[in-house]
Amino acid sequence: MAFQLGDDDAQGMNEMNLIPLIDIMLVLMIIFLLTATVLNPTVPLELPKTAATVNEQPPEVIQISIDKDAGIFWDSDPIDLETLNARLKTAAASGKDPSIQLRADKDSRYDTVAQVLASASQAGLSKIAFVNE
Repeated sequence: MAFQLGDDDAQGMNEMNLIPLIDIMLVLMIIFLLTATVLNPTVPLELPKTAATVNEQPPEVIQISIDKDAGIFWDSDPIDLETLNARLKTAAASGKDPSIQLRADKDSRYDTVAQVLASASQAGLSKIAFVNE
């Protein structure tokens, strides 16, 4: 003799609801991450104090611009290709290892850009950045 509650057509719950379990796990994970970063074990040290300072020289930057009429500019001074070669060789010989920022107009000739890159390569300068907007 079996007892029956409800209708024969009603089925019992055959799936477990996982949403509360997922919520609890997310909260526990957040708590674990916060406490793990706060309780980071470190060795307490008292470092000595010195009067020495670090003197870092700012890197030398050469700005070369090429306009749409194939004009070459060192910073804002117009120069020709021979003068550019001489200045790049002088900058490379200074020992400061300067970097070149090349600013070329979008309508400039590729030939002029290639000549400037070849001049930098011949001078031994390899840090070249193309500047754009």
